[in-house]
Amino acid sequence: MSKIKNIKTTVYQWKGKTVPPQGNFCTNASDVLYEKSDAMGSFRFHEWLVCEIETEDGTIGIGNAALAPQVTKKTIDTYLKPLVIGESPFDYNYIWEKMYRRTHAWGRKGIGMTAISAIDIAIWDLIGKLLKQPVFKLLGGRTKEKIPVYASKLYSQPLKDLQKEAELYKSQGFTMFKMRFGWGPKDGAEGMKKNIQLVEALREVIGEDTDLMMDCYMGWNLDYAKRMIPRLMKFNPRWLEEPVIADDIHGYAELNNMNAIPISGGEHEFSLLGFRQLLDLKAVSYIQYDTNRVGGITAAHKINALAEAFQVPVIPHAGQMHNYHLTMSNLNCPLSEFFPVHDVEVGNELFYYIFDGDPVPENGFIDLDDNKPGLGLTITDKYKSDFNIIE
Repeated sequence: MSKIKNIKTTVYQWKGKTVPPQGNFCTNASDVLYEKSDAMGSFRFHEWLVCEIETEDGTIGIGNAALAPQVTKKTIDTYLKPLVIGESPFDYNYIWEKMYRRTHAWGRKGIGMTAISAIDIAIWDLIGKLLKQPVFKLLGGRTKEKIPVYASKLYSQPLKDLQKEAELYKSQGFTMFKMRFGWGPKDGAEGMKKNIQLVEALREVIGEDTDLMMDCYMGWNLDYAKRMIPRLMKFNPRWLEEPVIADDIHGYAELNNMNAIPISGGEHEFSLLGFRQLLDLKAVSYIQYDTNRVGGITAAHKINALAEAFQVPVIPHAGQMHNYHLTMSNLNCPLSEFFPVHDVEVGNELFYYIFDGDPVPENGFIDLDDNKPGLGLTITDKYKSDFNIIE
């Protein structure tokens, strides 16, 4: 069987049209700082890493990562590439453990695990192409006719504009929506009032018989969240996402065990053992790993099995093909996130400018092609002139 002969990493650095930042756009972990600069700046992703793995027969698998792409590229090129060259892609679990254990002193979370994720995703895409099967077929096959998806944008903005955006998604057939709060602890009672006005404006448009998810993006703290939750209960949210910073696992547990609003998280958690801690503490009611952060498909598949044993649903962060294949192949993954195609703003949109093949929702559902091998993605040159390319 053909061995891995090369790994190529490329950073796509966006230089095209960008939506300018707006005040109180989305709460985030930097909000508590007194500085007046753009608090959301470090949470925008205007670069993306593409990782291509080639076997001796010329087959190429494609992986990707969005967190700190230039540092992730350096990590792959310097530390991980020598560990993977010469291995069989079908020994993916051994390769994963080799990367994880050889970098354990510094790579267990964050950049190290993001780099592992990019390689692992490329390996699974490669395996699918070699076997001429879509990745979800290799993970257990189709468990649902189509994947329900929720429209995930609705950032804080003037209420009429927010309602107009919600009307658009509703007209496209979406029945599930995720909004972002704009104010946090340092904004006091007036900020709480403005957060509630955002929710009221959305419920007015989408009605009471739809799912509304609420995202804090780590911009609150335990005290503020405990004060906000009673105010939000009347709006019947499906979940409250990342109300505290990712490392405050006990804060998550306290909020989730209030049994008032289901708490979701995991977008900034890493590895199987990280999620075991969340589950042992009953800290989340929904798990939201991102496959290109958590350790790739190999790690995510194990997390799915662990979460199923705890009967905690998994709804991966960000949609995108590396997540869709896991959702399609697991009954405990009931739906997916979908970022509407949009001018580059936060940066999640870059996926659509780099890759072809992501499914387009129809009436709130997406489907995967049973006959398209691997992840079903190709790299497009259509927007290449809008990027600086770092090889």
